[in-house]
Amino acid sequence: MKKLIAAIATVAVVSSVYAEMTVNEIVNKANEASYYAGNDGSASVEMKIVDKSGSERTREFSLLRMNVDGGNQKFYVYFKKPADLYKQVFLVWKETGEGKNDSRWMWLPALNLKREIAPGDKRTSFVGSDFVYEDVSGRNLNDDTHELIETTETQYVVKNTPKDPDSVEFAHYTVWIDKDTFLPRKAEYFDKNGKHYRTVEATKVETIQGFPTVVESVVYDLNTGGKTINTFSEIEYDIGLKESIFTERFLRRPPREVTR
Repeated sequence: MKKLIAAIATVAVVSSVYAEMTVNEIVNKANEASYYAGNDGSASVEMKIVDKSGSERTREFSLLRMNVDGGNQKFYVYFKKPADLYKQVFLVWKETGEGKNDSRWMWLPALNLKREIAPGDKRTSFVGSDFVYEDVSGRNLNDDTHELIETTETQYVVKNTPKDPDSVEFAHYTVWIDKDTFLPRKAEYFDKNGKHYRTVEATKVETIQGFPTVVESVVYDLNTGGKTINTFSEIEYDIGLKESIFTERFLRRPPREVTR
């Protein structure tokens, strides 16, 4: 009887580990599909911010991204419109290790000021939109525990719970991941009271240079009734970016890759 109980316990442990490895593999592939296509990439982005009444505000910016060693990345965002954001730059050095925090800076040309964005501010609004700073470069996978809660014919459904719940505004979020492309197609965020308050959707996907790519994404703020739509164009991968672009020098003097 004791041997039977031990055998059952062993099977349970093995099954648990296998399940954990499976969900982690899914999440890792989804992260790679979302943020790591090619060695680097660029895009032009139109951001449309729509409030509950239907009033619209628009931002336009160029986005550069480069993969570096160990899964780390660097991002450079250069604003072209509107006039009050012209030449503003957002720079990210993404760190993927356990317990690591990304480094983020915003260059404000009107004030001739470089402002560092504290780790605690990563979940605040990105230039007045319904996106947050963390959406630009992606959330560190090590910050959450992941649970595969459903598998359909076309999607994996994964529940993600923060390891440090006091560091974020959500209690958990659920992501629907496409089985074929591994692109996340929808994420729903729930607050500490279990209320669904935010949705992020990949509303249009195209294959560009062999990579399934989100060309339109929408964030819905269910508390305010507003939404923000990002439309991506002029997308290119493997363009041979230099790492020197992603430095303080180019905060003040943007490279030709974003000004052309």
